[in-house]
Amino acid sequence: MEKRVLLIGGGKSFMVTSIAKELKEKNFEVVQASANVTEVERIENKPKVYLIYIDDLEDMMEFLVYVRDQAVEDDLSISIIGSPDEINKIRVSVPQDRIAAIFERPVNVKELGNKMIEVVEKEDLRLQKKKILVVDDDGTMLRTIKSWLSEKYQVFMVNSGMAAITFLAKNEVDLILLDYEMPVTTGPQVLKMLRSEPSTSSLPVMFLTVKSDKESVMQVIDLKPEKYLLKTMPPAELIANIDEFFEKQKAKKFS
Repeated sequence: MEKRVLLIGGGKSFMVTSIAKELKEKNFEVVQASANVTEVERIENKPKVYLIYIDDLEDMMEFLVYVRDQAVEDDLSISIIGSPDEINKIRVSVPQDRIAAIFERPVNVKELGNKMIEVVEKEDLRLQKKKILVVDDDGTMLRTIKSWLSEKYQVFMVNSGMAAITFLAKNEVDLILLDYEMPVTTGPQVLKMLRSEPSTSSLPVMFLTVKSDKESVMQVIDLKPEKYLLKTMPPAELIANIDEFFEKQKAKKFS
């Protein structure tokens, strides 16, 4: 278990100093920074677990917008310390599934330290799960599939083909669930681009579609998708197909 945390807050604050001291006593590696985008961007090998102390919400809004975007792009775990009102405002912008813990001021640093141990333990377990990227221009479908798969898998979502290409330039995944019909860049076009790049040429891809005609299937058969799944199939059937794929991969690895 990697006990590393990026502690965001005023370095001269008594409370931030106390929190850092408590975490270090619990054998955390604590990287500290102020709520400044440039400062945080300059940190090499940043921890994936952020602990943010809100001391002036208005002054931190630009940084929180940055955190909102990075939480998804870099797959961060976000814990927040603040007043109830500040916490409610932040919850609106930061993705709920990336918020690991909430601490209301005044905070008990001993309890916070114990809770952060739980946070990194859960994050360690989560990161052991297989990673799936879901690509679909329908936001409702994205959220639905994520709700079905999140218990077993790490699920990332993008709403266009080009967003998928951008995401994969920075992130590794174990499987892509790719919508067949999308505006601008279709699913087959995305898969062609992936197959043409050495870094993504062997990425497993399953098409998700409402089209079940033979012609649509034959158009992509040369691109070697793993499967061709219908969006109308029951959740249990979709999950079973994905489970089966990973079980076969595991069997091949040890055969």
